[in-house]
Amino acid sequence: MLTCPKFGDYAVMRGISYLANEKGRRVAVQIDLKKYGEIWEDFYDLLTAKKRRDEPRESLASVKTRLQKKGKLNISIP
Repeated sequence: MLTCPKFGDYAVMRGISYLANEKGRRVAVQIDLKKYGEIWEDFYDLLTAKKRRDEPRESLASVKTRLQKKGKLNISIP
């Protein structure tokens, strides 16, 4: 938990708002994407990777080959 003498248990960050439930627990966050858009993209990418970590893998070469056969990729594979 982040402690700040001026603001108590949580430091205030401009562009970040929290939604609390009826018990006062934070359950959601609203982020100013103009200010924190790049950080949000990184965070979202991390969540997506974590969610997909157990999915089967496919090599880049096999993806390129499959796309070429379908006529969706017009480059040579080294």
